[in-house]
Amino acid sequence: MTSELIIEPLTPFIGAEITGVDLKVVSKKQVADIRAALLKHQVIFFRDQTLNQEEHIHFARQFGELEIHPATPKGQNNPEVLHIAHGPESKGRENMWHSDVTWREKPSLGSILKAVEVPAVGGDTLFANMAEAYERLPDDIKDKIAGKIAVHDIARVFAGRLNKTAEQLREAYPVMEHPIVRTHPETGANVLYVNNAFTSHIKGMDEDESKELLQALYRTASNPELQCRFRWKAGSLAFWDNRACQHFASSDYFPQVRKMERVTIVGDRPYFKKAV
Repeated sequence: MTSELIIEPLTPFIGAEITGVDLKVVSKKQVADIRAALLKHQVIFFRDQTLNQEEHIHFARQFGELEIHPATPKGQNNPEVLHIAHGPESKGRENMWHSDVTWREKPSLGSILKAVEVPAVGGDTLFANMAEAYERLPDDIKDKIAGKIAVHDIARVFAGRLNKTAEQLREAYPVMEHPIVRTHPETGANVLYVNNAFTSHIKGMDEDESKELLQALYRTASNPELQCRFRWKAGSLAFWDNRACQHFASSDYFPQVRKMERVTIVGDRPYFKKAV
């Protein structure tokens, strides 16, 4: 008999910490309960876990097929694990609000990030509820963006990091079009789905108007009322719903070391279903 999960919300709108489970040995009921908690809270956190890479991968596979990120070196053992490490030679660069891999045709369902080595202070990750961000938009803005399409481009971030030209990256990963507002495939909530990292412009809109509107939409993630903030310790895990929230990794710890390992679950093609 498996124990019941203890779920403690971090804020009214996003985030919960879960105890009472060893992620190396989860039952089918616990997997179902974890998924339900993820859908309700958008990001869930676990402490004091001792998963090795194979166990990390096995846990993630309970929630779907896994993807391999183009930043993963060829020939790496366990290619499903993306290593994100910064220290004296490399300042953190994930310090902008974003959803992961929105440049894919099917952006990720979510990611499970494990802390391997973290600073004594700093390096927190913030998460923002983008369904609530959408709900708080004025009605005229909701009407303006309903059914509109935004373009997402991998080269905006990774052309410099992967030592490839923008053209080379776009040949492998063509620019992708997704609705500005996506309907969550499991909860039915409408979610603001543009981000400052990968969204380049709004299709069919004047360049200046597109830039102004996108900047206003990006700013919605910065409302502290829609956020939670997680302070990492070695052995902590965060599991977020990439379809529902954005995140921001604070780069305030340089030159200290922060080493993380991420496993990511394949998602589906975003769509927008207008409320009747």
